[in-house]
Amino acid sequence: METKPSTSMLMRIIHRYLGFFLAGVMAVYAISGIVMIYRTTDFLKVEQQVERTLEPNLGPDELGRALRMREFKVTQTEGDVLYFEAGTYNRATGEAQYTTKDLPFILGKLTQLHKATTNSPLYFLNIFFGLSLLFFVISAFWMFRPSTSVFRKGLYFTLGGIALTLLMIFV
Repeated sequence: METKPSTSMLMRIIHRYLGFFLAGVMAVYAISGIVMIYRTTDFLKVEQQVERTLEPNLGPDELGRALRMREFKVTQTEGDVLYFEAGTYNRATGEAQYTTKDLPFILGKLTQLHKATTNSPLYFLNIFFGLSLLFFVISAFWMFRPSTSVFRKGLYFTLGGIALTLLMIFV
């Protein structure tokens, strides 16, 4: 007759295999999280020349929205040609030529996964991953018996982690 595993043992087993299962996902989130720290810089970004035909006679505000450029500003106008930081726009023809800087394909996909919203087709994977991380937090307290020194030391580290988190949030 098999005995039912204790809650502690069950938590350890689930923690172990869920950790192995999510190792790749955790690596993706770690890499994309680090890359996203540098999203306002050109770190790892590759320049691409873009030529688009837009509606003719767009004003500066409309042009910025059409090109989806933040903090868009026209720097110079010569006849029908508007010059902006990344390129030019011809009002008469609607032709825009500009340079963009984007992450390489794979890194771009990783960061898109990291930034998924409910509009993304795989957003439920982000929810699953978040819930799995929350399970890791909770199940870690079942790894050792509360009477052991390892558990008590673990509680000190937990308090240290909470203090560091609060410090990062409020500073």
